[in-house]
Amino acid sequence: MRLTEQPESSEALLTPAEVAALFRVDPKTVTRWAVAGKLASLRTLGGHRRYRAAEVYALLAEAGGQGAPAREAAPEPL
Repeated sequence: MRLTEQPESSEALLTPAEVAALFRVDPKTVTRWAVAGKLASLRTLGGHRRYRAAEVYALLAEAGGQGAPAREAAPEPL
């Protein structure tokens, strides 16, 4: 097996941008969730964060698909 190939048994991973798109938030918010321990992340060899797809989809279902877990309060519209 070459280094660039992943074994078939590996779990699907998502980038911060992909997770952010699912929750409709900024990718930096996803990183803050990881730092706060609200969402577990893995690190690639290059130091980039990746998130387990199964955990992300479970969290999305828990949130009812309507927003993010413990989302920061949005400012009042003017």
